[in-house]
Amino acid sequence: MTEQTTLIRQSAATAADNQRKVFIKTYGCQMNVYDSERMGEALAADGYQPTDNVEDADLILLNTCHIREKAAEKVYSALGRYRDLKAARAAEGRETLIGVAGCVAQAEGEEILRRSPAVDVVIGPQTYHRLPQALVKAKAGERVVDTEYAVEDKFDYLPKKERGARPKNVSAFLTVQEGCDKFCTFCVVPYTRGAEISRSLKQILDEARRLAENGVREITLLGQNVNAWHGESEDGAEWGLGDLLFELASIEGIARLRYTTSHPRDMDDRLMQAHRELGKLMPYLHLPVQAGSDRILKAMNRKHTAEEYLALIERIREARPDIAMSGDFIVGFPGETEEDFQATLALVERVRYAQAFSFKYSPRPGTPGAELTDQVPEDEKAGRLQRLQALLTRHQLEFAQSRIGMEMDILLEKPGRNEGQMIGRSPWLQSVVVAADESEIGQMVRVKITEASANSLAATRIG
Repeated sequence: MTEQTTLIRQSAATAADNQRKVFIKTYGCQMNVYDSERMGEALAADGYQPTDNVEDADLILLNTCHIREKAAEKVYSALGRYRDLKAARAAEGRETLIGVAGCVAQAEGEEILRRSPAVDVVIGPQTYHRLPQALVKAKAGERVVDTEYAVEDKFDYLPKKERGARPKNVSAFLTVQEGCDKFCTFCVVPYTRGAEISRSLKQILDEARRLAENGVREITLLGQNVNAWHGESEDGAEWGLGDLLFELASIEGIARLRYTTSHPRDMDDRLMQAHRELGKLMPYLHLPVQAGSDRILKAMNRKHTAEEYLALIERIREARPDIAMSGDFIVGFPGETEEDFQATLALVERVRYAQAFSFKYSPRPGTPGAELTDQVPEDEKAGRLQRLQALLTRHQLEFAQSRIGMEMDILLEKPGRNEGQMIGRSPWLQSVVVAADESEIGQMVRVKITEASANSLAATRIG
C-alpha cells in the first residue's frame, strides 16, 4: 500500500468520524412533518446527516405539537431520557446538543430551559430557518431561545431542493399557508402559529415544480386554514385556493392534488369549481365541524351553525358527487349536555364521514375555553367519545366496503408487508394493497378492489 493511498484512507475515515448526525422526532400534524423535513434540509446544508438511531446523533431535535392535553409533559418526559443519553455520551467525550422546536417551544419558551437543563436550543415554528445560527451559539456555550415571530419570510431563507434530487416519497407535502385568525375558544394555534399568512404564488409554484421534476406525483397543500390562502397572480389579480389548484394542475408530472386542513367559512365558489372541474384534485375533503349543537358551536366561536355546515356539504357533493368527507370532533366541550351530544351524533348520521378524528376536550392553557367553569366530568367525556367513535368507525367501514368491486387508479408509493406486495393510495386516501414490483413506485396502476377493512383495501391488477 502506498503512502498516498494510506493518507487518502485516513482522510476518508476522519471525514466519516467528523460527520455530524441529527435525529429528528416529530409530533403532531402534517405541517410538523413538513417543517421537520425543511429543518432537516437546512441542517443538511450545515453538514448534518439524518439518522434514525438517537444514540448516533450529535443533535437531537424534537419538533413538537401543543394541540392536545399533556403534550408538553410528553416532551419533558422524552427530554428526561435524552438528558441521560447526553450525559452518557459526555462521559465518553462526545458532544450532544438537544433542541426543542415547534408549538410547545413557542408556548413554553424559557420554561423549557428552566425545567430541562440539558436543552441547548428552543426555537419556534416561525423561526426554525434560524436553527443553524442558533446551533452555532449553542456550541459556544450559549443556551438559545428564539420564539419571536420572524420579520423576514422564513421560506426565503430555507435551502431550495435541488432539481434532480431523489425524493423520499412520490407524494409530498407543500405548505402554502400558516397561522389562524379564527380564534376558536378551544384552540391554541393562533397563539403558537400566529396570524394567517399566505406564501407567495411564486414560492409555491417554484417548490411544486421542483418536486415534480424530482419525481413527486402527488402534492398535498398544507395550512392551518389552507383554504384561506390568497395571493396575487402575475397579472395582479387576487387569487384564492381554487385558482392556485388550477395553476398547480397544469404542472407536468403532477398527477394528484389534495389539501388540508380547511375551515367551513373559507369554502368559496372558485374552490367548488376546482372540485367540479379538476380531475387531478382528489375527491376527498377534510372539513372539520367539531360539534353538531349550535349552542356549542357558538361557545366554540366557530361562526357557523350546524345547518350552514350541512348545506355546505350538500353544495360540495353537488359539485363532486363521489367526494368523501373527513372531519374533526370534540366531545365534552364545557357546558355540553347529552342533548348537545345527540345533536353531534345526528349530524354524523347525516354526513356519514369516510374518515374522522375525534377527541375529548382538553383545556389548553391560555385559551378562552380553559377559563370556562362548566367543565364536563372526565367519565362523561370518555363515554361520549366511545359512543361517537363507534358510530364513526361503522361509517368508515361502510364507506370502505362500498369500494369492493370498484375499479380505480391508485398511486403506488411503497412496499407492502409481504414480498411482491406494494401499497398505493386510492383517490379517497385509503391504503390499497396490490401485487406489484418495487420498480413501479410512482406509477399509476388500474386495480379492482376485492376486500376492505376500515383502514385499508386489497385489490387485484387490471391489465
